[in-house]
Amino acid sequence: MRDLRVARRRMPGALVTGLLLLCATAVDPAPPHRSETPAAEAPVRRASSAHRAPPPSVVPREKWLPDTGQRRVRARYAPPVEAAFVHHTNSPNGYDCADVPRIIRKVYAAQAGGRHWDDIGYNFLVDRCGTIYEGRAGGTGRPVVGAHAQGFNHHTVGIAAIGVFTEGADVPKPMRDAIAALVAWKLGMADVDPRSTVRLVSSNSRSKYPKGTSVRLNAVPGHSDGYSTQCPGAALAAELPAIRNAAARLQGRR
Repeated sequence: MRDLRVARRRMPGALVTGLLLLCATAVDPAPPHRSETPAAEAPVRRASSAHRAPPPSVVPREKWLPDTGQRRVRARYAPPVEAAFVHHTNSPNGYDCADVPRIIRKVYAAQAGGRHWDDIGYNFLVDRCGTIYEGRAGGTGRPVVGAHAQGFNHHTVGIAAIGVFTEGADVPKPMRDAIAALVAWKLGMADVDPRSTVRLVSSNSRSKYPKGTSVRLNAVPGHSDGYSTQCPGAALAAELPAIRNAAARLQGRR
């Protein structure tokens, strides 16, 4: 696979911004009809306390987005959260973690400003030091509809790793551990095993699947599982099995 880190150095700024936006793909117009999940795959039921992982520490959005007084569209909700899509921001690696708020503001500006969305697309962003940031507004503990996985924004959460994780890139352990903790917490609310599969219904034909199609996906899929993109990058995609297993352990599962 061609390493986009090399290609990025040869691209004009506008094209680089366009590549970044490939990992977030707009809000779907309306929640899809709920579909029944076969019992063997990942039944959505009242969460067992044994499988509820503790919430990780999350930096609130006001720490990276100062109050501008701009009126935002009211957040939408679609319970329960049955899957956690993993992304990368496709922005440079090797950053100083103290500079992450500025990096997130740049992503926000590209999405909410450049594309005139109502907010940043991702529900959470995770830096290479393992710090988790609140992304889209609406409440970290609530099932906020994001703008991260065209066709599958409802009943899912979008987690973006800050950086570009194409083939050969290093995915830092603190980042992997933080993603696993976040997955364990969000999926544990609905008693979803991170190692399982779930059925989701595509709400938009711009995804890989026509609108209304019932699709079986991993409970922790990469963005490319539902949309034609290289996101979250080959290196991060290769870490997803280990992240699923780690998240399951944090839920107290064997």
